[in-house]
This record gives sequence, C-alpha cells and structure tokens, in this order.
Amino acid sequence: MPVIDHKEIKHILISRIDAIGDVVLQLPTCIYLKQLYPDVIISFLGRTYTKPIIDACRAIDHFIDYDELKSLSKKEIATLFKEKNIDVIVHEFPKSQIAEAAKMAGIKIRIGATSKIHHFLNCNKLIKLNRAESNLHEAQQDIYMCGPLGVRHIPTIGTIAHYYKSNFKPVVELPAQFKVLLTNDKFNLIIHAKSGGNGREWDMDNFTELIKRLPEDKFRVFITGSEKEHELFKTWIPQLPASVIDLSGKMDLNQFIAFIYHADGLVASGTGPLHVAAASGIYTLGLFPVSKSINATRWAPLGIKAEHIESNSDDLSNISVDIVKDKIEGWLQ
Repeated sequence: MPVIDHKEIKHILISRIDAIGDVVLQLPTCIYLKQLYPDVIISFLGRTYTKPIIDACRAIDHFIDYDELKSLSKKEIATLFKEKNIDVIVHEFPKSQIAEAAKMAGIKIRIGATSKIHHFLNCNKLIKLNRAESNLHEAQQDIYMCGPLGVRHIPTIGTIAHYYKSNFKPVVELPAQFKVLLTNDKFNLIIHAKSGGNGREWDMDNFTELIKRLPEDKFRVFITGSEKEHELFKTWIPQLPASVIDLSGKMDLNQFIAFIYHADGLVASGTGPLHVAAASGIYTLGLFPVSKSINATRWAPLGIKAEHIESNSDDLSNISVDIVKDKIEGWLQ
C-alpha cells in the first residue's frame, strides 16, 4: 500500500464514537500519530460523555462532538468537515453516516476497514481487518488502521503501555471533598464491581469476601459505579466493613478520572474505568473470561502498572478470591 506524502497531511480526524474503554485504547493511536507528525492537527470525533477522556490526552488538539452532529443531514456534516479542512479521516468505529459525509466533503484520505461494505463505497484506503477475528490487542488494531499514514510497524503492548505515561492526565482538579478521602498511610484501592453490561462480571459475593479479607490497616477501599449501580449497591454496601467508602453515583466523569488518577489501585472486569486506571499509571487488575473478542488478548488494560487475570471459561467464576487478593497485596511490596 503506497504511503501518503506527509507534506499533504495537516489535519487528521480520528472517528471513534463508542464507549469509554474503547476511547481510552484509541488514545495511543493519537499519540503515535503525533510522534509521527508533530505539527499535524489531530481531531477526535467522539460521544459527548467520552469528552473528558479525550480532553485528558495531550496528543489530541480538538474534540468534535458526534452527538451534536448525528441529527444533521450528511450534507450538513460534510459542510462542517469542509470548514475544518480535514485531510485524513480514520474510521476506527464504522458509521456509514460519517463515512458518506466524509466522502461528500472531499476529504482526500479516507481510511476504513474491509469488514464494512459501506467502506468500499466511501473510503479510498481500505485496511483488511476484522476486529473480532484479529489476534492483535484493540489498541494495536487501532494503530494498524493507520497504515497508509506511514505506520510501518505495530508497537508492542509494552511500548503502547508507556505511551500514556506523559500523555494522559485529567484536565480538572480533584474536588476537595473527594481528595480529602484519599489517605497517605494506606493503599487507596478502588473496587469497580459492575461493568454496565459491557463485560463479564465477578460475583458480588467474591468482592464482598475480598474486601473483608483485605487488612484495614493497610487498605482504604472505595466502591465506585454509576448512579444506576448505586441503587443496586444499596443492599450490598451494608454487608461490607464500615470503613469502606461508597462513592458510586457521586462523581461525574471528569471527577472520576481525577479520583482514579490520584488513587493507588483499581480492580474491575473489562470496563471503562479499568482502562482509565491503566492509562493513569496506577496499579490496575482486570478480570477477564477466555471468550474470544472479550478476552484479555484483545482488551487487557495497558499501563505501566497494569495486569490481568484470565479465567479458563466463559465467565469469571473460577477466578478465586485468593488469586485476586494475592495480586493486590503484592502491590504493597
């Protein structure tokens, strides 16, 4: 595949209009491209609720809100793209509406995967990639999609993990009412027990046993989750030690990112906050099934202190409390 002359590229748009974890794993592509083209503008087309993630990445220059565009006609979206003088669009999350608008706008380089038929009609650079069947990690797949832009090799998982180190930082200060809860004399551990239906979940009884077995003189435990999950936790929280702090439903995403960034560690299944923790450089433990397309091969957290445990079944039932407890206590050494 011929590589484009970099002198022709002044503005790249990455289109990724899905969930938090997907967006976190998309950031290394932006960082990689910024290293490749330091003077190029990199914009990110994403959902409103993922904007705090995108804002936290210093490699991204502009955010374009898909939720403000989706009700527009394709012609209106094309006009907006023209006004922004976009040279390249990479369709990381395929959306025919956006692909058609990008073609109408006359964007010179339009990259899409061959797994979507509409890309054959609307893209002029096609990448042979079926994400569900690939053995590459999601973050590697994202970079692979940028082959026509001069990406000559796919970085290793370890290399990608280090991309976040100096390129991911929350844009808001952690509010005082949350900052005061973090302690210097104990390990501040976040337990994010639910996944919003996006992955397999460890049984709540396992989390209960884990929390009760962690020594209170060494760990301060925080429970996090959405407002909806906060309602689910009302019968669970009373079963936990009184020292456990329930923060579920109490922070917006900007605050939550900042809280994760300043904590010491997080345990979760394959969900967005897991990837935020890994990108933040804190100790991170992900729990995964072996099932293809939702396993650790594709979705393991990437960070300088991130690790994972993978079950040998379609659920997480055979990941024992002992295994998880040993991993967490190992963080104290």
